[in-house]
Amino acid sequence: MEKRKVYMDYAATTPVKAEVVEAMQPYFSEKFGNASSFHAFGREAKEAIDKAREQVANLINAETSEVYFTGGGSESDNWALEGIGLLAKSKGKGNHIITTKIEHHAILHTCEYLEKYHGFEITYLDVDKYGKIDLNELENAIKDTTVLISVMFANNEIGTVEPIKEIGQIAKKHNILFHTDAVQAVGNIPVDVKELGIDLMSMSSHKIYGPKGQGAMFIRKGIKILNLIHGGAQEKTKRAGTENVAGIVGFGKAAEIANKNMEEHVERLSRLSKKLIDGVLERIPHTRVNGHPTDRLPGTTNFAFEYIEGEGILLLLDMLGIAGSSGSACTSGSLDPSHVLLAIGLPHEIAHGSLRLTIGEFTTDEDIDYILENLPSVIERLRSMSPLYSDAIKSGKIQA
Repeated sequence: MEKRKVYMDYAATTPVKAEVVEAMQPYFSEKFGNASSFHAFGREAKEAIDKAREQVANLINAETSEVYFTGGGSESDNWALEGIGLLAKSKGKGNHIITTKIEHHAILHTCEYLEKYHGFEITYLDVDKYGKIDLNELENAIKDTTVLISVMFANNEIGTVEPIKEIGQIAKKHNILFHTDAVQAVGNIPVDVKELGIDLMSMSSHKIYGPKGQGAMFIRKGIKILNLIHGGAQEKTKRAGTENVAGIVGFGKAAEIANKNMEEHVERLSRLSKKLIDGVLERIPHTRVNGHPTDRLPGTTNFAFEYIEGEGILLLLDMLGIAGSSGSACTSGSLDPSHVLLAIGLPHEIAHGSLRLTIGEFTTDEDIDYILENLPSVIERLRSMSPLYSDAIKSGKIQA
């Protein structure tokens, strides 16, 4: 009998929807024109890009002229920090950026680069036990040299949604630009850049059932930023290079679908997440749920199982056909505990026993049932081999 396969890693990537593939298909061969060419083939490609730009803009309530296509979320993050930071520094406006300790590595590593090679000063804000920043701490961190605040919209590991509107208000009050990495949020929860006061925002196609290698950046009209790639007139000269027309079309279609299905999507994922969380807490002792109890992405669940390590959980689940994660996809090769879990105050030994299960469009009730049937025995098996668990029983800290 074929082993059941249950994909629970939608925060890492999503399958491309059939409608998206269908929309992309002609632009690989039949409609192959270069959008910069003047002839009919080129105009056809340009029209497709214009349509996709409008579809992405509609998803986030932006103007079409404010959407710039990039190669992905990490590229957009790099561009935001370097493009705003280096321009401001060159004009003598300052060299201070405020971010958080729980950002994606595309932000953290870019900040490290700016510190090391360009003399930037970076403030890394703490978060509380749920992963939220303190707005007073943010405001107190602002200096005369602060040129950018970059706080992620929703965390990719624990799902906590930050107080984005309030951050935008603080940034505006102090005349500082506000960037948010919204890769996990856009397409999964409502995002309105006008209402939230966002100046720059990173997005990614493959998190919302579009193709990989395609992203976008929202840049509010009037904001000056250094060019990302030099060499052509594409994306208003900001990102030179022949456009990935098929990828852009796919991103646009995925954005259109997400916009249309948003309410139903949020409601369904929230219900399945609750079922999973309630079931795990009921069946497995010495377990905690990481992230904010209410202000969180509807499909992201993150558990810490005491007395075991996450790598063992993943291996045994994989043998059962269940795909999960012990952290973000970009750090899956590392044996270090998640920087996000350490930032919310989990000790190393508990942070090591983390499991992220993310729910998506194709997750079913039967998938959740299958996990709830099998996960308890996986945890029990690993704890039976754990010296930490054995010591806790012997010391009377817990009961077997």
